[in-house]
Amino acid sequence: MAPSFNHLPDPEEEDYDEEEELDFSDLRERFEVQLEEGLDTFVVIDGLPEVTEETRPKLIKFLSRKLNTMGKVREDSVYMPLGDDGKSFKFAFVEYSTAAEAAAACKQLDGVALDKKHKMEVNKLTDIERFGREGRIDEKYSPPKLDDFQEKEHLRSWLADPTGRGRDQFVIYKDTSVQMFWNNEKDAPELIVERPNWTEAFVQWSPQGTYLTSMHSQGVQLWGGPSWLRQKRFAHPYVNLVDFSPGEKYLTTWSHRPISIPEDGHPQLAPEDDGKNYVIWDIETGKPLRSFANLDLPSTGTDEAGQPIKRKMQWPAFKWSADDNYVARLTQGSSISVYELPSMLLLDKKIIKIDGVMDFDWAPATPRRDGIKTYEQLFCYWTPEIGSNPAKVGLMSIPSKEIVRTLNLFSVTDAKLHWQSDASYLCVKVDRHSKSKKSLATSLEIFRVKEKGVPVEVVEGIKDTVINFAWEPKGDRFVIITTAEVVAPSAVPPKTSVAFYCPEKVKGAGVGNFKHIRTYDKKNSNAIYWSPKGRFVVVATVSSQQSFDMEFFDLDFEGEKPESDKDLTANLQLMNVADHFGVTDIEWDPTGRFVATSSSFWKHTMENGFHMYDFKGEQLREEPVEKIKQWLWRPRPPPMLTKEEQKTIRKNLREYSKVFDQEDADRGASADLAVVEHRRRLLDEWLAWRSTTEEDVKNGRLDAGLPLDPIEGLIKKTDESEDKVIEEIVEEIVEETEEIVN
Repeated sequence: MAPSFNHLPDPEEEDYDEEEELDFSDLRERFEVQLEEGLDTFVVIDGLPEVTEETRPKLIKFLSRKLNTMGKVREDSVYMPLGDDGKSFKFAFVEYSTAAEAAAACKQLDGVALDKKHKMEVNKLTDIERFGREGRIDEKYSPPKLDDFQEKEHLRSWLADPTGRGRDQFVIYKDTSVQMFWNNEKDAPELIVERPNWTEAFVQWSPQGTYLTSMHSQGVQLWGGPSWLRQKRFAHPYVNLVDFSPGEKYLTTWSHRPISIPEDGHPQLAPEDDGKNYVIWDIETGKPLRSFANLDLPSTGTDEAGQPIKRKMQWPAFKWSADDNYVARLTQGSSISVYELPSMLLLDKKIIKIDGVMDFDWAPATPRRDGIKTYEQLFCYWTPEIGSNPAKVGLMSIPSKEIVRTLNLFSVTDAKLHWQSDASYLCVKVDRHSKSKKSLATSLEIFRVKEKGVPVEVVEGIKDTVINFAWEPKGDRFVIITTAEVVAPSAVPPKTSVAFYCPEKVKGAGVGNFKHIRTYDKKNSNAIYWSPKGRFVVVATVSSQQSFDMEFFDLDFEGEKPESDKDLTANLQLMNVADHFGVTDIEWDPTGRFVATSSSFWKHTMENGFHMYDFKGEQLREEPVEKIKQWLWRPRPPPMLTKEEQKTIRKNLREYSKVFDQEDADRGASADLAVVEHRRRLLDEWLAWRSTTEEDVKNGRLDAGLPLDPIEGLIKKTDESEDKVIEEIVEEIVEETEEIVN
């Protein structure tokens, strides 16, 4: 029966007090629903050190600092029971303010080290009870059963080439099939494995070549080993892009569709990952470390209809430090967030606020700076001009967050950051506008990172706009491509110039100022590809419909050096010029011996395939491949030899080269012998066929009663025929006279 409210006073009556509160306590007590008390805010922490009654408060206080990174935890909400002997059971119950904080603690604090001997294990209290109800936890302890040891395949076995020739592998993705090959220089490549529908979108190598990545609507899969078995999988639905950390410890996946966790759960993701776009994974364990949603990108202005133009998404959105210990994300215009790995906790629990920051990039190596005892990771960033404040480029050291160097810039339209592979140099390519803002010019500001105080050198003499810049790997030279034309999307590439720069020679171990070597004008080049070992570089025109030139340069040519270059650390020589119709991609092999060029079906459908060149630009092979989409060399891990051992090998290279030259000669001789044997085999087969055929013809003529030799029978028939007499009359006029008769 519903309660009646007829006894309530009429608000229009004069004796009714509007401020008087109505008492519903009797109704609330009568009709209140008793809800089951939830335990979602409780977590259980295992792996704690054993303490006593006296030392327990100190441990709880220390533990609370870790726990408060995920939410508010009072010290009285940490319950750490003691046994009859006065010692703790090495676990504790913790209550958070919300269930979301408890879930985040389980995800982020599980596995975090308290000290050298103790590591926290954090689980939800409800999970422990649920596992117990489902019978997963037995009340009686029984020792775990150890599975029989099964030896896994060596994931870097390809480095021990079975032929002993140190060949490299490459992968081809064509139509719906993925193929793996050994490179055999001039000879046809050796097929290793081929699988149809191995991927649904594209394939990608991990940075050190350990894994091949395949993309699927269900997620990402990693393959490797001699049998190409599946090694790992990461269930990120409708994944679009993937990025590895430099040391292959972690993985970032991204999908333009937000993650949707079904009601019955997800095999790897948790409810708090719902609605997120990015997931960062631990490759070894296969577990997600943390997920993030897309950032709202600020607009770059408005279009003709007055609608805001959004910035393009930068990839990778999360950038890794060289040592895999940090990953950072840019919030354009305001801050940089640096997270520690593997905890994925914000460094010092604070974002790094940098007003107007446009871009940043980690140093690709840990630079050993002069005068610095403790080497930290570095990243560079730049900010535009804001009001009366100039544009700025900065270097920051992580984790100390120390500003190592800053540089003020004026009249800046755009800036690009280019690290040299050893982090010895940082080049900031600055596009400056004139006062009228109608013309652009480029300056190169080079930070000498390893030198004391990080001095900055300005490269002079550049009048046009630089559209491409590339450092020499493990070197101190660079190449630029400039143009005086307005660069716009067009089928016709602009007229460009290619310029080479290197340092001057100086006494001692120092490096001189950067000087111009040579410029090649009237080009259409738009891309620069350095050998991974330095010295050799390919300057090319790619993704063009009219020009397909590729020029192979040597910067340490062993011939005579021009007098004008005597003071420079380079001897530039154009070795060869080649062309590949419709070339879209150019890639050096990891040893710097070969260059592969490919024409991708993704960009155009005419004459798809690949060419193979040596480092001098001599073509070795030309292979048409229908519907080829990707052609990728397999990367190699860094060498395990020390720099001193590598120097020793370089000094004695001629002794080693004798062995390799002999192997090449033997291989060539064996190839010639194989050709001779092949020809001899063909001749033997033809002679055997001829003998068999002659025998068949002989038997056939005998059966038909014909002579064995048809020519001899024809001669006999001619001899036995009757003689014929042929008369021939020949008339000849001997003399002719004319006489008149009366």
